[in-house]
Amino acid sequence: MSARLMKKTAAVAALCLLALPAMAHPGHGESVGFLAGFAHPFTGIDHLLAMLGVGLWGGQQRRGWGQPATFLGMMLLGALAGMAGLTVPGLETGIAATVALVGLAIALALALPNWLGFGLVAMFALAHGNAHGQELPAASAACGFMLASAAVLCAGRVVGQVLAERVLRLAGVALTAAGVVLMGMN
Repeated sequence: MSARLMKKTAAVAALCLLALPAMAHPGHGESVGFLAGFAHPFTGIDHLLAMLGVGLWGGQQRRGWGQPATFLGMMLLGALAGMAGLTVPGLETGIAATVALVGLAIALALALPNWLGFGLVAMFALAHGNAHGQELPAASAACGFMLASAAVLCAGRVVGQVLAERVLRLAGVALTAAGVVLMGMN
């Protein structure tokens, strides 16, 4: 690995370690429409990193669009549960843990059987969806955060297919570190 690439990777890892506390959803009480929902996934570093990580992991495995599609479907179910008032104890810590776990899967280039990989992604998505649903209980907001989430997942998947394996694994290490830091802040 070149010295320049190592410096860039170290800079990215350092930025991940400087991440603010999860507080994934500040300031959404004022607006709950489509645009608020669309902005929602981008306002919490934990959600953004987890969805990007799921996309990267799916791209790394080159197994099609199953993982991103599973994430979206299960996130919608989690959102509906959140909209209905179902709360999950320790949700924010669990969401931060999903960042660390998906980062670890990328760093190790973990190739699980489809059913197990999809099951893991489904659990991650239920947690993320539940948080989104609690914060943005309007249907228009749900449409917005689903569209934004799809865009992040697709971007991650495409990047996961084109990055060199070494760089992808380093990104996984950075995601794992960020997830551990976020867990410690909850």
